[in-house]
Amino acid sequence: MNKKNRNTELLAPVGNMESLYAAIQNGADAVYLGGKLFSARQSAPNFDYEELKAAITYAHIRNVKVYVTVNILIADSEMKDALNYVKFLYENDIDGIIVQDLGLAYGIKDIFPELHLHGSTQMTVINREGALFLEKLGFNRVVLGREVSLKEIKSISSTTHIELEEFVHGALCVCYSGQCLMSSIIGGRSGNRGRCAQPCRMPYTIMKIGNGSIQEIKMEGKYLLSPKDLNTIDYLDKIINSGVASLKVEGRMKRPEYVAVIIEKYRKALDYGVKSITDQDREDILEIFNRGFTKGYVLGDFGKNFISYDRPDNRGVLIGKVAKWDKMYMYIKLFDKVEKGDGLEFQLDSGRYVGIIVNFSKDREELLRIKRIKGVKKKSEVYKTSDFMLIGKARESFQEERKKFPINMNLNISVGDKIKLSIDDGKYKVDVYSDGVVQRAENISLTTDKVVNQMDRLQNTPYYIKDIKMNFEGQGFFPMGGLNKLRRDGIQELNEKRELLNFRSEITDEEYGEKLEKLMSFNKPKSKKQRMSVRVSSIDQFKHINLNKLDRIYIGFSEDIEDIFKEIKKSGKEGFLYTDKIVGEEGLKDLGKNIELLQGLIDGVSVSNIGTLKYVQKYNIDIHGDIGLNVFNSLTAKLLKDSGVKSITLSPELDIKGIDEICRRSSLDFELSVYGYYPLMVLKHCPMALIKKCDNDKSCSNCRFKRGYGLKDRKGKIFQMIRNNKVTEIYNTVPLMLSEEVGGIFKSGVNMIRVDFTVEKENISRIQDAFFSISKNLTDKEDVLHTIADLKRNGITKGHLHRGIL
Repeated sequence: MNKKNRNTELLAPVGNMESLYAAIQNGADAVYLGGKLFSARQSAPNFDYEELKAAITYAHIRNVKVYVTVNILIADSEMKDALNYVKFLYENDIDGIIVQDLGLAYGIKDIFPELHLHGSTQMTVINREGALFLEKLGFNRVVLGREVSLKEIKSISSTTHIELEEFVHGALCVCYSGQCLMSSIIGGRSGNRGRCAQPCRMPYTIMKIGNGSIQEIKMEGKYLLSPKDLNTIDYLDKIINSGVASLKVEGRMKRPEYVAVIIEKYRKALDYGVKSITDQDREDILEIFNRGFTKGYVLGDFGKNFISYDRPDNRGVLIGKVAKWDKMYMYIKLFDKVEKGDGLEFQLDSGRYVGIIVNFSKDREELLRIKRIKGVKKKSEVYKTSDFMLIGKARESFQEERKKFPINMNLNISVGDKIKLSIDDGKYKVDVYSDGVVQRAENISLTTDKVVNQMDRLQNTPYYIKDIKMNFEGQGFFPMGGLNKLRRDGIQELNEKRELLNFRSEITDEEYGEKLEKLMSFNKPKSKKQRMSVRVSSIDQFKHINLNKLDRIYIGFSEDIEDIFKEIKKSGKEGFLYTDKIVGEEGLKDLGKNIELLQGLIDGVSVSNIGTLKYVQKYNIDIHGDIGLNVFNSLTAKLLKDSGVKSITLSPELDIKGIDEICRRSSLDFELSVYGYYPLMVLKHCPMALIKKCDNDKSCSNCRFKRGYGLKDRKGKIFQMIRNNKVTEIYNTVPLMLSEEVGGIFKSGVNMIRVDFTVEKENISRIQDAFFSISKNLTDKEDVLHTIADLKRNGITKGHLHRGIL
């Protein structure tokens, strides 16, 4: 084993009990899994309460840790149930909880301070400040955003004490995790609630937008948002040396055989170094599942090296070509052997794929004859998508117990006394006694070999006998069944000791009830003045804004900002710097310079990331918590208030009931967007890089493709894209429009409505005027009604205000 890799955890995905066996028997140090509720993989089988108990027991006996995902946004109406679930996990000795929701984390640290907390990748921790924010809250580990580079990991590791976890293999999200609204807004299935419909795996066409016309340019019907699968097995040393404590494999929805193969290969690389990985190992990894492989952003892949734009699913391994056919059959020239039971796949003229199972074996370079499939062309490539032998071998790897620990046994056997069996595993020692006493032998007596034979029957246990000692006194007889029971009793008692890893303080039901009641107690807020805010993304948009018709303005650009904030200050309105959801270390430094430049002119900073929040805390300035913080419940609002936040934009995924529940429990100023094009995705990936063939993002600032392009989906809807600061935002096809709902929104407790301008070039003044009139009860104006009707004519959405989300 590599000494430097000995303390690096290999973390496996588990979707059911078979996957658990596969992960542990093939060398995982820890597993992560989800329950039936509150998990970001609701489509996975997941574990009920009894299965969770069994999983924890099975893993702990084998010295493997279990982390449970409670990694979705939690509504106020669910918070008590979620904490009850955490209580069950706490009492059953779970090793850690993976969470996304800041409010749930707040409750867990308050009630279960000894429970280890891991920050999900859904928290969008992409810089040192984000890691420090969670460290201060009491988190033990953070799963870094998949977009973080090795250099950035080293920086975070060297300046924080929190453990770092990094994805090293499996499927990738194209969007920064926790910041994707596409599935939610389009179909009501929220990724933040574990229901993502994966619109990123759908085909799109790049469109040029401008001068009132929309023209198709390139990449028609390609999978422009579908990443390849991550594979870093040949680079593990680099990742480990960056300071990562846990190497995470994705795949809770994958079959157990996939888990077995991938974990076995990564275990090998960890124990014996990456040079131990053979071409056959790489072939096995490729064959078990791949969308094509990428080293990921962590190792600098970009553009075509990152995206699988030809197809979004498992592509298998190239195995041959269609050499010829006749009326009945096709003949495939094989590049490698195929075995009976292997799965082959062909692409049809239509672009669809069709698969078959081979019912006999053939060697390399031979012709494989199969029944002709209509639509398959001559010279078409043939892929093996399922390897019968590999799957069989993977399955065998977890059918029997392979993870064994040494134990020492000591037996005292004396006529007239019960047999005493002592078992020692190096950490625990147990003593058990036989049910009956040893009889004086008349015909058949016990022998050392007979006793050893019975004690050594440990095949279905995770133990083997390292040493066994016996103390015989006299010629005795004892039934073999009694010896078997004695062994089973000893192993069971040892198991019970090994099951408990964490030795936490007990929390009684009475203590829990009191803490929960105190946690969920809120003071009734005072009534607040109704206000309106506006966000602008460019200086051209600002020029169309009437500062007399708003109460607060967010400035989301840096051009001429000193003069602009002087103008805002002169108008007597609140002026806030708007910051993006994704701000790296360099971006934070630039933000600091702007804050210092604008001292005395700005009223605050709007933050959409916990890293930005941590950075801004050092300045004596108001902080607004924006959409990227995913405020979905009252406890999140409470935590942010304790962190210095004075006002909050509520999550766009809340319905009116959820909004009301939060607002009536806090004295913070609450804001809700009532107009604007939702940012559906925030990407490090740039779809235009596939056209330009960029292999990095170094030229983004000077790229002429930054604006004016969009993605057309299968239904003909076009999503505009804007790239700024090496980040691409994809916007909804129609704007949010809650003109008729403003009165009800104010009644729910929201005291500030917000108008967001992002991609707009026209009607900015009209839209501002309309919503200002609505917010000030001036809705009798004809131009207000005309503007609203005009905007609706082009299509709008009302978001989740009334429909909610799954």
